This record gives sequence, structure tokens and C-alpha cells, in this order.
Amino acid sequence: MAQLASPRRVLVSHAAPTAFAPMTRPILAKLGYRILDAEEFALELEKDEYARPDLRLVDERHLGEVDHDDPVIPIVALTGREGVTGADPRIVAALRRPAGLHALFRILQQLLEDQPRSSPRVSTHLRSRCEQAEREWGATVLCLSENGCLLRSAQAMPLGSRLRLRLQLPRHGDLQLAGDVAYQLLPDLGVVFNGSTSREREVLASFVREALGTP
Repeated sequence: MAQLASPRRVLVSHAAPTAFAPMTRPILAKLGYRILDAEEFALELEKDEYARPDLRLVDERHLGEVDHDDPVIPIVALTGREGVTGADPRIVAALRRPAGLHALFRILQQLLEDQPRSSPRVSTHLRSRCEQAEREWGATVLCLSENGCLLRSAQAMPLGSRLRLRLQLPRHGDLQLAGDVAYQLLPDLGVVFNGSTSREREVLASFVREALGTP
């Protein structure tokens, strides 16, 4: 993740400092995302009444305290293991507390940037099989990169839980990957692959390059 010279995005936090993993906020500031507490943003409004944040980071336990008169500003909910249900239309994504740097960075890239950074990814519609404990069910991979995927699943999975994912890549064959459910990008789940072999990573990278039309 390349460092930026100055913040380009302003986020307002309605959560205690403990809702973020250590160093998450200062490192995100170096990457272009300035996170202000609600009180700090109120001071900004005194200087500029038209100031608006790009996004709000809200502890789900404090959602009722957030202004409902400004529904245009999206909310990333900081939650427990069960995530959120989507009943609040302002919530566009959810992340388990304490919010870690990499998972939050991925969400911010997906929601706020026209050309998300991190590893290249490609939109897909790949059928897959998920395995978790004694359960097995079908799901769809909507977006795929060397490091993870966006998964649409009818089965609920707690944030932080692990699963095995089996999918068939056109021209590349079957892959079985282990992953962690790292975040929600409503109504879907962000899965980060872990423990992948060098061969699996190369197969994924090759598939993405071909799908993007790059050598």
C-alpha cells in the first residue's frame, strides 16, 4: 500500500478508540483517509457549514445517535461476530471490532475509489462450494483476486469465521482455498484467503490477468 502525501478523504468515527486495532487510524491517515471523531468534525462544521464526510464509521451500538437527516453519507458499521442484517439502509458495509487496517482499507477502496488499489481483482460470477464445520452449501464468487474474494451466500457466516472454498476456474481447473470472513460489503461477504500455496496464488493471479486482458 503506497503512502500518500496528504489525506484525500474525510471519515467521521462514531466509535471508541478501542473499536479500531492499534495503529489503524494513523496508518490510514498516511494512506489518504483522515478519521475525525464526531466532536472534531463538529468543529470543522463551524469553519465550513457545507463540509460533509465521505463516510461514517459507526459502532453498531451507537447507530441511533447518528443523524438520520443525512442519509446520503454511507455508514460502515463496526460490529460483533454476527455482523449486521441490512435493516438500516444507510449501512453499506460491516467490519468486526476491533477494525483492522487491511480489512478496513479494502472496504474504503471498494466504496470510495474509482480504481481500487491493492492486488488486481476481476468481477466474476463463479459457482463455488463452501465448507464450514459440518456444513456444506453453494455460493457465488462475485469478485476475485489473488488475496480474496467477494462472496454471495444464502448461509450466514460470522465475521472472523473460517471456511474452505472450492471453485472451478475456467481454463485453470479446480481450486480449494482456505479463507477468513473478514468483512461485509452488504449484502455480500469479503473473504480473505490464508495459507494459500505459491501454486494456488499463481493460478489465481493468472486467472485475474487473463480476465483483465493483460499478459
